Amino acid sequence: YLQKCVETHKEFNLALAVKHQTITNGLKYSLATGNWGDQKKSMSSKAGVSQVLNRYTYASTLSHLRRCNTPLGREGKIAKPRQLHNTHWGMVCPAETPEGQACGLVKNLALMACISVGSYSAPVIEFLEEWGLESLEENAHSSTPCTKVFVNGVWMGVHRDPANLVKTIKKLRRKDDISPEVSVVRDIREKELRLYTDAGRVCRPLFIVENQQLALQKKHVKWLSNGLNDDGDEYKWEHLVKGGIIELLDAEEEETVMISMTPEDLENSRLQQSGVDPHANDGEFDPAARLKAGTHAHTWTHCEIHPSMILGIC
Repeated sequence: YLQKCVETHKEFNLALAVKHQTITNGLKYSLATGNWGDQKKSMSSKAGVSQVLNRYTYASTLSHLRRCNTPLGREGKIAKPRQLHNTHWGMVCPAETPEGQACGLVKNLALMACISVGSYSAPVIEFLEEWGLESLEENAHSSTPCTKVFVNGVWMGVHRDPANLVKTIKKLRRKDDISPEVSVVRDIREKELRLYTDAGRVCRPLFIVENQQLALQKKHVKWLSNGLNDDGDEYKWEHLVKGGIIELLDAEEEETVMISMTPEDLENSRLQQSGVDPHANDGEFDPAARLKAGTHAHTWTHCEIHPSMILGIC
């Protein structure tokens, strides 16, 4: 049809050139069945991309919305991918999973976990180049020990002073100059610094601890409950993240930080560093008391929002 138009010097009429019904039917089929792909090649296409939302109860609807699926064959009796892993702590609910052949392959996100949307890596790379990132060509033969810098798995260059760089990036992220979803992993043993800005990483929020003190203060809690800060501007969750009170960490960055379970543990560490025994006046053994962390004076960097946040919705 288009060729005929060109030969006869007519204007194109797209409605005649393209059969829009074909596209509509294809999309309708895919959404109705969940087989994402062509109807004729339904064997090779993805299944279960669209599902009917479970409306059994309100809780089951919410639970269905936070479900993750591991695309493995359900038939094989493989145990490893079904088991809980240490890095699932706080990201995936340890209890909520179907029984039967999908056990452990279908997981549910924990209450506070969220999945990163992804942001552009260009601002991060620009910032690195300003802060002394050396390209690979310049120092192919230099003998000074350098740290490799990776952005989303791509080797961008090397840096001489990684500790300072990490500190600066984290400061910028807490001030919302870099997207709060960016994760910064410094692997000291491998001499690597890995930055991730991509989508699809599970992150969870934690309170930031500076000098053994929570960054969260009474005024922030008051502002949150009123929804307004002292200047009368609205105050919500994202303002906590931008204000450097809460930080989003993904599983990889969680390996490089020290997380205290409760603000009590922080208090005990503070007392211990000032030379007081925190357990001097504990008195009788209380079987109902929660187990305390070991009392070595840690330098905490973060604090759990609440230990029960490792669980899922149901």
